[in-house]
Amino acid sequence: MKPLSLLIEILIILGVIIKNIEAEKHNKKQKERNVTTQVSVNEVKRLLSHILERRKLIKVIYQRENALGKKKIQRKLRIRGIQNKDLSKRNKKHLRKQAKKNFTDEGDQLFKMGIKILQQSKSQKQKAEAYVFFAKAANMGNLKAMEKMADALLFGNFGMQNITAAIQLYESLAKEGSYKAQNALGFLSSYGIGMEYNQAKALIYYTFGSAGGSMMSQMILGYRYLSGINVLQNCEVALNHYKKVADYIADKLEKSESIPVEKVRLTERPENLSSNSEILDWDIYQYYKFLAERGDVQIQVSLGQLHLIGRKGLDQDYYKALYYFLKAAKAGSANAMAFIGKMYLEGNAAAPQNNATAFKYFSMAASKGNAIGLHGLGLLYFYGKGVPVNYAEALKYFQKAAEKGWPNAQFQLGFMYYSGSGVWKDYKLAFKYFYLASQSGQPLAIYYLAEMYATGTGVLRSCRTAVELYKGVCELGHWAEKFLTAYFAYKDGDIDSSLVQYALLAEMGYEVAQSNSAFILESKKVKILEKEKMYPMALLLWNRAAIQGNAFARVKIGDYHYYGYGTKKDYQTAATHYSIAADKYHSAQAMFNLAYMYEHGLGIAKDIHLARRLYDMAAQTSPDAHIPVFFALMKLETVHLLQDILFFKFTMCWKWMKLDNTLGPYWDLFVIGLIVAVLIFLLRNRYG
Repeated sequence: MKPLSLLIEILIILGVIIKNIEAEKHNKKQKERNVTTQVSVNEVKRLLSHILERRKLIKVIYQRENALGKKKIQRKLRIRGIQNKDLSKRNKKHLRKQAKKNFTDEGDQLFKMGIKILQQSKSQKQKAEAYVFFAKAANMGNLKAMEKMADALLFGNFGMQNITAAIQLYESLAKEGSYKAQNALGFLSSYGIGMEYNQAKALIYYTFGSAGGSMMSQMILGYRYLSGINVLQNCEVALNHYKKVADYIADKLEKSESIPVEKVRLTERPENLSSNSEILDWDIYQYYKFLAERGDVQIQVSLGQLHLIGRKGLDQDYYKALYYFLKAAKAGSANAMAFIGKMYLEGNAAAPQNNATAFKYFSMAASKGNAIGLHGLGLLYFYGKGVPVNYAEALKYFQKAAEKGWPNAQFQLGFMYYSGSGVWKDYKLAFKYFYLASQSGQPLAIYYLAEMYATGTGVLRSCRTAVELYKGVCELGHWAEKFLTAYFAYKDGDIDSSLVQYALLAEMGYEVAQSNSAFILESKKVKILEKEKMYPMALLLWNRAAIQGNAFARVKIGDYHYYGYGTKKDYQTAATHYSIAADKYHSAQAMFNLAYMYEHGLGIAKDIHLARRLYDMAAQTSPDAHIPVFFALMKLETVHLLQDILFFKFTMCWKWMKLDNTLGPYWDLFVIGLIVAVLIFLLRNRYG
């Protein structure tokens, strides 16, 4: 950094810091504790504005200083000579390095303080305060802090979404070599959010991002090569990308148990969405707490598990988890004893790592025949924690637990046979146990199955199968936490923030995120995209979700072609998609739609008998279809009867009597209304 710009930058930053210090001195401690989220957000916004202005100022100063610097050097060479110049250079370099070091160190400290607060915070207010530190660190040129602030502006953390400002920061960061910025710019280019819609540019950004080490970019490229999105479909290239991410995730999983991610589908009915089983409603949580305090052992264990790993929207809280497990264990719950053993084996704030205590509780649970307790004892003997390593004992306990269907024990058996730990290597047995564990969703078992398919170890090599398995492991990454934040943003009415988060996950290949993004775009409540782009983008996302096996998405594609949303009206294509949804996924809605098209001959040959059959199948498939099918069949039979009568008795009159001309294009609705009126009249006369 040049001395002149460094001086100006230091003066600017010192001014900001002095003002902050003076403000803090005049505030009482009580007021500091009660600072609101809005105040924090305003401070963050102010600092962000300052960051962007300062970076522009520095750029201008650099340009001026370069011109002035050349003239000064020439003048000094002529007047003082080379020796004086060398001495001046050394002094300047020393001062520059010292100032830069102090400046960087302070930025690093502020960033670390922000990270610490963010990790320990449980409330939104505390998290917002963490971003104040990030903003100050970013103001000092800390690249990681700038990445945090850019992400906050992009995803709308704490209601401060500003796509334009985010792009400015990302572009600045990309020039500094930030792979996170490259990934973000690729994502924005891919959707045309705040930038020109340009898939070629997006691909370049993703390529640079993956080369720099972005796991998200690797995953996006893997999905693109798997599905052939703007690149030639290539399974081997997809395998290479997915494997890198899966290796990273597997390494994390081996150190700690994965946290399942709640993926709420916005396409569910509103009444189901409000009480979605994936997210625990606060009132229901309070009721469970009441039951737990009243001594319901099963609820105590369930709440302990939820708090242990932070599921269903609850925060991870080891103290609460241990509290509920201890209550249940005192009541004789073997599961609770096993989970207490697990907590002491892994170690945490509430239960410090203690092999002896872990052995005690695992033994208590195992004596009751508990699979988790048996598996825990197996782990102690396998790794030699608190007891000598004994593969024979470990194998015995793993087998007992596996027989009871515990997936972690099945995985451990598979791993022993795969690696030859205490047993002869046997890839067939390893495959068997990995497969059994994978059926229950055990992530490491899925990873090792992918390894076997990728290398052809113990099984016929299959690139496609390996990629699908690797993809499942990759979707357990920490980035999947955005499903929760996106869902809560949607519930709070922050549609733009929700869309950006779901759209990024959709780009990474998450099917649920693809359907959710399409659902939000379809609502046309989004402000960050032009209205004319919404339906075409939604159709694209519905199509990607349908390819991954989403039946609802397949029906939606049919609807878009039927009504001409985001594409031209095409009854034939609509019927094709309805047929796929009906035949492959047994969708009642698709059957009903297809029956209607057969009834009226839309895009396919008219066939009344097939229409009747499809209506009946729809009613049999879904109870919700009974009433619509009843009225549809009533209308169909009535119209069919009228046509028969008119054909046989009024042949000459039928030539000029056309229902479309007489009653208009919606005559079928008129007939349904007439039938309903007759039924109401008959029922009133019967019971009158």
